[in-house]
Amino acid sequence: MYHSSDPRAALAATPAGTKPAATHFAGAEYAKFYETAPAENHNGARTWYARGQNFIIAYSEAEEGAVLSRNNQPDEYVVLLPDPGAGAEIVWGNERKVVSGHSISFVPAGASSVTLRGAAKVVRMVTTRSEDLARLCSNAASYATPHPNLPAFEPWPEASGGAKIRTYSLDVAATPGRFGRIFRCSTFMVNFLEPKNGPRDPSKMSPHHHDDFEQCSLALAGTFIHHLRWPWTTDMAQWRADDHESCGSPSIAVIPPPSIHTSQAVDPKLNVLVDIFCPPRLDFSAKPGWVLNEDDYPMPAQAASKSAA
Repeated sequence: MYHSSDPRAALAATPAGTKPAATHFAGAEYAKFYETAPAENHNGARTWYARGQNFIIAYSEAEEGAVLSRNNQPDEYVVLLPDPGAGAEIVWGNERKVVSGHSISFVPAGASSVTLRGAAKVVRMVTTRSEDLARLCSNAASYATPHPNLPAFEPWPEASGGAKIRTYSLDVAATPGRFGRIFRCSTFMVNFLEPKNGPRDPSKMSPHHHDDFEQCSLALAGTFIHHLRWPWTTDMAQWRADDHESCGSPSIAVIPPPSIHTSQAVDPKLNVLVDIFCPPRLDFSAKPGWVLNEDDYPMPAQAASKSAA
């Protein structure tokens, strides 16, 4: 359910009865990085890790000259520099690229490094195929057994122009009818939502659910209350109490399917939220103009034919 002013109100609804109703549910995952010590503190960077079923979020507060390296990265990953600033130098293979702050980059599999050209916050997003980082996650034990209602991870096609570092500025003006600033690669979809000053209007919330994928909401500034409600089934043992979890910044909330959810910004100052999906989601990709780099990354053939139908 979306307010009429929300661009997502134009999304096509999932046909009723196309999938059997879920009978078992996982709880939400919350990682409040500001409350815990970093998992790593070396080479000029303090880094926290938390995960969903398919993805890992690595949040770093790094000094100038800090190096974040991946020696044997199994698949494409994301480097998000959310704030304006000096940026970083990203090296992959024989390619060396200087990227500015307030940007998002997609780095191919293999050996790579990110060297900070000034003190900055850095968010890397990798899949759980990076088993070395999965072990460092503060909530690793939650995924010792796979969570229900989630299919096995399948990456989307590689970029049409071949493997290379791809970088996009986040300085994109809002457009009526477009939701946020969405970018995707073969492994992730990232929606850098428009920053908001002050609390969200409580009469314009957006309670909705997803049938078969997790949503990760990354708070980079401000405070959010994540409201979640799970379906009732005939088995009361599967019922779960509602969540109304307050998360400051930096933090992540991992929202499981098919919980009904909506997030409420409550800070009187700046609130910044980033929504993350792994792999990319089809409904956003099918909306013309919503994915800002859609020309670089094709949809799966089967998904593309469905969206064109």
